[in-house]
Amino acid sequence: MAIIDGIKVKLFSLSANRELAEEISKYSGISLSHIDLSRFADGEIGINVAETVRGYHVFLVQPTHEPVNENIMELLITIDAMKRASAKTINVIMPYYGYSRQDRKARSRQPISAKLVANLIETAGATRVLAMDLHASQIQGFFDIPIDNFRAMPIIVDYFKQKNLKDIVIVSPDHGGAVRARKMGDIMECQIAIIDKRRPKPNESEVMGLVGNVRGKTAIIIDDMIDTAGSITQAAQALVDAGATKVYAACTHPLLSGPAIERIKDSVIEEVICMNTIKLPVYKQIDKIVQLNVGKILAQGVINIIQDSPLSRFFEYKDSRNVEK
Repeated sequence: MAIIDGIKVKLFSLSANRELAEEISKYSGISLSHIDLSRFADGEIGINVAETVRGYHVFLVQPTHEPVNENIMELLITIDAMKRASAKTINVIMPYYGYSRQDRKARSRQPISAKLVANLIETAGATRVLAMDLHASQIQGFFDIPIDNFRAMPIIVDYFKQKNLKDIVIVSPDHGGAVRARKMGDIMECQIAIIDKRRPKPNESEVMGLVGNVRGKTAIIIDDMIDTAGSITQAAQALVDAGATKVYAACTHPLLSGPAIERIKDSVIEEVICMNTIKLPVYKQIDKIVQLNVGKILAQGVINIIQDSPLSRFFEYKDSRNVEK
């Protein structure tokens, strides 16, 4: 706990990413408070808040990656526990938002699961959500409570600037990411290219063509997440075939499901730069994968929220920002 400008604050970590919670605690100066998480014999989740939260501003750290449903349910039950224990505010730090790709009806009888998750979080009793690089910006409109969408791009840009790469081209792996690539290209003062692909079914893609010139250049593919790594590795090969000298990949959320690790190992990609929004098990921590720390930016966001200070500076690039592995 901590008292900041006379405001009582407590920070809790659930089970999804304890390491990130410890980083937020370190940079914010708010020690982690204790919560008991358990499972009943039939698999139900048990929660016991081991200390008082009455009148406190509570922050819960819980990205909702794999196992998605377990992590979401654990979060909802904890929010309910905090509400019933009379927490003054309940702020959810959820850097990765599970179900974010189901943000619209692509077919006539499909759900909008991202909206359903937002409804559940609000109904449980959350008063604010802190996310990072939501898959679709319109998810912010699914909430009737404040939601802050932090950006990892400043951290990614600083990492590549420190590498002093020459003749860079920023590449979007599909048309949907063109705006992201353009923004990074503007910051790094370089051209962009776009992979033109067709996706026959979920988690499968076929590279169809390339819009832009990459010959003789160092290509950096930028996306919000890497799941099975099919798109990113096919895109990398297409770039090399088109004359790129080196290919790097960068994303915020390293889901790295199924065959992703083997695909990255066997690919022409030099490095995959990602954030620690998702905890990677040891077997996924290969040499080609570099995880950068978002704990510092989230911690400062927490402090600004407590102090009623603006958050807009966390959504803009500043060349002086430090990069930490």
